[in-house]
Amino acid sequence: MEIYPSLVTVIALAVYFAITANVGRNRIKYKVLPPATTGDPNFERALRVQQNTLEQMVFFLPLLWLFCFYIDPVWGSAIGGVWIVGRILYAIGYYQEANRRMIGFAISSLSSLALLVGSVVGMVLVLIK
Repeated sequence: MEIYPSLVTVIALAVYFAITANVGRNRIKYKVLPPATTGDPNFERALRVQQNTLEQMVFFLPLLWLFCFYIDPVWGSAIGGVWIVGRILYAIGYYQEANRRMIGFAISSLSSLALLVGSVVGMVLVLIK
């Protein structure tokens, strides 16, 4: 069903919105006025979480939809849900200390890789038929 990838997309965007809002809160808290992107390390980590999540979403969202179209929307959405959990863990870890981001990064990266491989396999199978 298309509702599942739609829900995953909306949840991913909501997580991104919360991460972006956190950058704004940290700008005020640590007095880092725009257009500055450096200052207190806590602000810089929040900004890096936002930037990296945006970078990853450009890769994730098309793959989510391609996988759901060519393979299965339930499986694609489940993998997408794991990606969201990974990004949340990435953010929580990175906010605490830069070295604590790796588990969340690995989870979301492996999820994206699964969506990529599945999408390619699905498209190849369509081409073969």
